[in-house]
Amino acid sequence: MPKVSEDHLAARRSQILDGARRCFAEYGYDGATVRRLEEATGLSRGAIFHHFKDKDGLFLALAHEDARRMADVVAEGGLVQVMRDMLASPQDFDWLGTRLEIARRLRTDPEFRRSWSQRSAELTDATIARLAAQKEADRLRDDVPTDVLVEYLDLVLDGLIARLAAGNASSDLSAVLDLVENSVRRRD
Repeated sequence: MPKVSEDHLAARRSQILDGARRCFAEYGYDGATVRRLEEATGLSRGAIFHHFKDKDGLFLALAHEDARRMADVVAEGGLVQVMRDMLASPQDFDWLGTRLEIARRLRTDPEFRRSWSQRSAELTDATIARLAAQKEADRLRDDVPTDVLVEYLDLVLDGLIARLAAGNASSDLSAVLDLVENSVRRRD
């Protein structure tokens, strides 16, 4: 049997993640059945699950990939910039509409909660580092602890994701993000 190159494996994994992202966006977590995942990726279940342990593993790999991508944006421009990117290109984040289903599983499934927290830690860590750098540069308000600011920004992010997932993106959301950004800046 010929050996498959690393490039081929990476391309196949990317193909699976791209198709799965579309499938989760269209059908939600529970509706993204193996048959639908096969159709969305153009691959058999054997090919899909050769790369991922199970549907949870596939979903968590998407979460990790997106958290890593968002963490890179946070490092450069902050969490509000991630939200601005979501407004500018909601189709790139539409699978995150499954967050309501994720919230249910986080509440009821300890194993999923453990795996999810490991995957989402990268984004939280990047946010904390960005806020610490902004505080050190005297650009961030100092009357609110960093952990409270992180929770605040996470709540806004969750609300934006829910709004976009419901198809309720209005032109005023950019102004709302301006308000959020101004609310965490240092007041002189």
